[in-house]
Amino acid sequence: MGNEHSFFAKAAEAKEEILKLRQPLVLGHYDCDGICSTAIAHGALNNAGISHRVRNERKLDEKIIHELNSTGEKELLFCDLGSSVAAVQDLKADTIIILDHHPPAHKKGLQINPHIFGFDGAQDICSAGVAYSVFKEYLDVSLVGMIGDMQYPISQKKLNSIILKEGQEKKAVKVETDITFFGRMSRPLQYFLSYADDPFLPGLTANEEKSAQFVESLGIKLKKGEDFKTYADLDEEEKRELVSGIVTHLESRGMHEAAKSVIGEVYTLLQRQHGSEFSDAKEFSTIMNACGRNDRADIGISTCLGELGASKHALTLLQQHRVNLRNGIEFAQKNYIDLGKFYFLDARGIIDDGIIGVVAGMLYAPKRTKPIFACALDKEGGIKFSGRGTRLLVANGLDLGKILSQASASVGGAGGGHNIAAGATIPNEKLNEFLLELGKLI
Repeated sequence: MGNEHSFFAKAAEAKEEILKLRQPLVLGHYDCDGICSTAIAHGALNNAGISHRVRNERKLDEKIIHELNSTGEKELLFCDLGSSVAAVQDLKADTIIILDHHPPAHKKGLQINPHIFGFDGAQDICSAGVAYSVFKEYLDVSLVGMIGDMQYPISQKKLNSIILKEGQEKKAVKVETDITFFGRMSRPLQYFLSYADDPFLPGLTANEEKSAQFVESLGIKLKKGEDFKTYADLDEEEKRELVSGIVTHLESRGMHEAAKSVIGEVYTLLQRQHGSEFSDAKEFSTIMNACGRNDRADIGISTCLGELGASKHALTLLQQHRVNLRNGIEFAQKNYIDLGKFYFLDARGIIDDGIIGVVAGMLYAPKRTKPIFACALDKEGGIKFSGRGTRLLVANGLDLGKILSQASASVGGAGGGHNIAAGATIPNEKLNEFLLELGKLI
């Protein structure tokens, strides 16, 4: 049982320490949660008049640790990075403060991490939630991070639920019951369904043509004039028809639990432009992932903080992200294999390492009996692995973070993460040895 009082008290203590910093380097992860937590810290430091620098990385490894030491960094503030990397112990900085939600591998520095206080960082709070708990600014950005980190429904996630309730009281967010798919505000209906992965829609996910036919079979027109319609454009009767059709589609295939998840909590951000992609927390989180996966975390941070022109640039990155995902999914559907204890997708040289985990998650959705691992080449020529599980597998004992940490270490690599989703990097020549080790550990 987690200790809420101790967690929030330590978060307040961390804020006092951070506000004493003179010129820190803020180092964050590049995914949605990393961007959102970095944005909260960046905005809060700006508001406090503290000079600082910001950078976001795909991973924190020994190479970056060495760089930080060699450049003589004195003050480091990590966001969504730092806790789970044992090499952080080798940092020589005078002050190290870590706002993270990954399982800690060391005790270096001042860490605000839910695991230390008896909570589960994979479920109870993300790094953006941690950052909000520290700074008490940019609440809606923390909600975007929660959704991006797949921690929903938020109202059932302990520490996250406290932040959500505060957001409702401050009229920063409206919580409703509606269809839970990404893209309610902006995705054309055929993409709304063809990109659905939670739940996966057999025959529709990753198939734009079939998705378009499905919508039209329900008597719903895809266009209004020259423009494709989104879910938000539908009238109430059309919305009911679409939801009913999706539920029936799933029920007829025996996917009863998936059918129950079609409707759930959705979050409208009331301080963002009404009706825009940025007013829906799920869609906002997708855009943040698009920024990070295209190596423009800076655009994501600026968008979170409402800086002029940033949102337009972010939407351009979203379009590229969709193209990359569609191409990746098409390749994955034809090339993944069953290795007995797990599914495996070798996408080296085909799919960018920044989206390999997303593709694995979308491909994996109907395969509920065992995990999937997918790999791509990283920027240094090594192999990046991403693993994805399900809540049921985790409940039955699966811990991908531990598995990837142990397997990668055995071949001279590094890895870790959450029990349901994790990653690793290994030397290129160690692939077969690594796969054998995975088989032993699962």
